[in-house]
Amino acid sequence: MQPTRTSMGATEIFRMPSSDSTVPDLMGGAGIAKPTVTIVKGPMSGETFELDDNTITLGRDPKNSVFLNDMTVSRKHAQIDLSGLSSGFATIEDLGSLNGTWVDGAIVNKAVLKDGSTIQIGTFRMVFHTNRRAMRVKTG
Repeated sequence: MQPTRTSMGATEIFRMPSSDSTVPDLMGGAGIAKPTVTIVKGPMSGETFELDDNTITLGRDPKNSVFLNDMTVSRKHAQIDLSGLSSGFATIEDLGSLNGTWVDGAIVNKAVLKDGSTIQIGTFRMVFHTNRRAMRVKTG
């Protein structure tokens, strides 16, 4: 590969062909296909849970799918149902918790979760993502 010199002759620019396999694309095929819940505020902030079952339980009991270790969370606090995800949504249901379950700022018994919905359980604020590629919708 020949360098290209600028008019001053001091800078050399090397261009690597796009077919060069010496620099692997480490993240190219690593997209997460399953829905996730990411804790954005509170204990365990930054932790992401991949939701790999149709029914996801959230609570303080370590047997839950999403273990939220804090006294502000009930042992069996809430449940996420992913069976409607093929239609673009999921649901969350409070399981009679003491402090309630909040979705997008409102306390709920049961609510629809969309991509980007916020969930507040005790001191945990989480963001739900479907991790499905956005589809272009034709209009007109």
